[in-house]
Amino acid sequence: MEQAINEFITYLHNVKKASANTEQSYKRDLKKLDLYLAANNVNDVSNVNDRILKAYIEELTESGAKPSTISRSIASIKAFFHYQYSQEKIAKDPSLLLKAPKIEKKFPEILTTDEVVKLLEQPKGDTPKDIRDKAMLELLYATGIRVTELINLEVDDVNLKMSYLLCSEGSKERIIPFGAAAKEALARYLKSGREAMVSDRSSKLLFANCSGQHMSRQGFWKLIKYYAKKAGIDADITPHTLRHSFAAHLVENGADLRSVQEMLGHSDISTTQIYASMNHNHIREVYTRAHPRR
Repeated sequence: MEQAINEFITYLHNVKKASANTEQSYKRDLKKLDLYLAANNVNDVSNVNDRILKAYIEELTESGAKPSTISRSIASIKAFFHYQYSQEKIAKDPSLLLKAPKIEKKFPEILTTDEVVKLLEQPKGDTPKDIRDKAMLELLYATGIRVTELINLEVDDVNLKMSYLLCSEGSKERIIPFGAAAKEALARYLKSGREAMVSDRSSKLLFANCSGQHMSRQGFWKLIKYYAKKAGIDADITPHTLRHSFAAHLVENGADLRSVQEMLGHSDISTTQIYASMNHNHIREVYTRAHPRR
């Protein structure tokens, strides 16, 4: 199984041009399945049948796994066995009858405009770290890029004169504009902060951690939680909170979904439509609260 999984991940990388996060997610799900199969003396992909896959999903459910986790695992399993079947490595696809559980759609956590302002105002000092933190937060909210994309940005990805950045994910690229506040914070960081933060003079990284090395997602998560607490924000901040807030605020202020989809880098507009649904719910709440004949 291990070799088959590695070949599938290579296919995702070379043919499907999947992102690193997508590859890691598939690999993680399939390795968990492999452990279960090995424990049940199934060591070859050709010996996997629909009964054992169903039993594996039942075990995930009984162990308390979230419906979203189970749904993602099923998607990984289906993609893997579909590939095996297409390559004629198996005579029958054993995953065809697997069905993902119904997932209750929850709106993502977003900050109000006032909360965003409070958060962005927190890094106030003149130290290189304060200047860096301010630039990172302003840029994240100004562009809606993913945290992984933010920490992997290189200096040449930013065009200060034209106020846009080039964001790459795998083989896909998109150009995202940013406003005056992010431009000012970035210009200050490039002038007064980056040289002190990035230890390797040959490094192209835009942002670095306090050790001068590549910042991790966890490192940025701690940073944003620290400033949220400092701002008195009670919302459960995650690395995606500013991205969701960026999109929701754009839609609320009249941005069309296609433009928001392009800036977020969503391959399917249905993913972007949740922000429109959030806006409709907000309008309904306002109507219910304010209309005299509600």
